[in-house]
Amino acid sequence: MNKDSRIYIAGHRGLVGSAIYRALQKSGYTQLLVRPSSELDLRNQQEVEEFFAIEKPEYVFLAAAKVGGIIANKENPATFIYDNLCIQNNVIHQAYVNKVKKLLFLGSSCIYPKQSSQPIKEEYLLSGYLEPTNDAYAIAKIAGIKMCQSYHAQYGCSFISAMPTNLYGPGDNYDLRNSHVLPALLKKFHDAKCNGDQQVVVWGSGNPRREFLHADDAAAACLFLMKNYDSPEIINVGVGRDISISELALLIKGIVGYEGEIVFDSSKPDGTFQKLLDVSRINSLGWQANINLEAGIGSVYEEWRNELG
Repeated sequence: MNKDSRIYIAGHRGLVGSAIYRALQKSGYTQLLVRPSSELDLRNQQEVEEFFAIEKPEYVFLAAAKVGGIIANKENPATFIYDNLCIQNNVIHQAYVNKVKKLLFLGSSCIYPKQSSQPIKEEYLLSGYLEPTNDAYAIAKIAGIKMCQSYHAQYGCSFISAMPTNLYGPGDNYDLRNSHVLPALLKKFHDAKCNGDQQVVVWGSGNPRREFLHADDAAAACLFLMKNYDSPEIINVGVGRDISISELALLIKGIVGYEGEIVFDSSKPDGTFQKLLDVSRINSLGWQANINLEAGIGSVYEEWRNELG
């Protein structure tokens, strides 16, 4: 990509899309194409077709998606599979039609089987059953991967797919019904501290382990891959280390400064026990994550707290 290349960031207001937008701006790219969903509904085939025909992007970061935590995925599977399939189909196909030079599709670590060996290698895709609580979302993402690979195979398109681990960062979603575990815990501990609550209830046993990647690290990886990776095979993006939910709760408790008790509600679902990505492929290319988890959570909490006022 040249500094004046026309670059479209789909989902520029989302967690990773906004981080990609910031990273491109910081790196001096001058022609960044963005549209809020109120102006461009990526589920609408005609709107996407008209946007690509008029704007003619040369590079595309496909970070737009319908996302959410366990509750949202469990209660709205039709919405998750429909919205994500529509978004992917429209953007990827129009990238082909309009001869986009390169497209990066952002998947998710939830594409891998529930019982994958750890750490999870890229070749484990489709080797077993998915986690039932988010299989609709995962199947949509797998379809996006296969679409990129199919357009590469049939048309020679340079469409690549990156699989980030669990993300957190500025602009995260703190709605307890729809958020992921890390921002949900931040909100729970913050609210408990403000309200003087004696305990915080954390869903599940606390035993499952998760890997967390700061959105700015994910964005840096996306720019790196856009410049240095051309294979249609998926590539993992993560830190290569994980932490138990109980350890995460203790870490967040300390960052927030909450002094009460943590109670784990084992009647609530744990989800997949462990999702640690094998990141040896992207590390071998010369990229690795840089943001320490404690420091990253601390900066995110400080920014969010300032926004609250």
